[in-house]
Amino acid sequence: MEKGYIHIYTGPGKGKTTAALGLGLRAVGAGFKVHMIQFMKGRHYSELDSVEKLSNFTISQHGRDEFVNKDKPEQIDIELAQEGFAYAKKLIKSEKYDMIILDEINVAIDFNLIDLHELIKVIENKPENLELVLTGRYAHPEIQRIANYVTEMLEIKHPYQQGVEARKGVDF
Repeated sequence: MEKGYIHIYTGPGKGKTTAALGLGLRAVGAGFKVHMIQFMKGRHYSELDSVEKLSNFTISQHGRDEFVNKDKPEQIDIELAQEGFAYAKKLIKSEKYDMIILDEINVAIDFNLIDLHELIKVIENKPENLELVLTGRYAHPEIQRIANYVTEMLEIKHPYQQGVEARKGVDF
């Protein structure tokens, strides 16, 4: 790609990570190399198995299989997010990838696990041809302002509202 853009998938509805995975899948189909860095996730999600079958799409997780307390995150959650962010910066600078997806980074910013201004610096200094995708609820208005694409997922109806548990292959 000659010019890479910044995408945001945010909002309270389902589908932010799924949309980013779809974009990554499309990019791989076009011959691009994609890496997704998952923040605040340590559970085995089905996308890990799918991506494992693709030669140019990789995922790394930087989180635990636990919910993070927004008001009082544990030190391990802060460390894992910081480790993931350092890894993301390294990959972005390496210019080895055409697309990098920072999954749930908006939540990590909102929970103060990662500094907003540090993320803005990374975005502003990204390689010209890198497509950068940020997912997660609570996308900061400043990040939205500098992005090229901003999509808000809005939950209108979800089986969870009727007590249906998350379903493997659909919800995780």
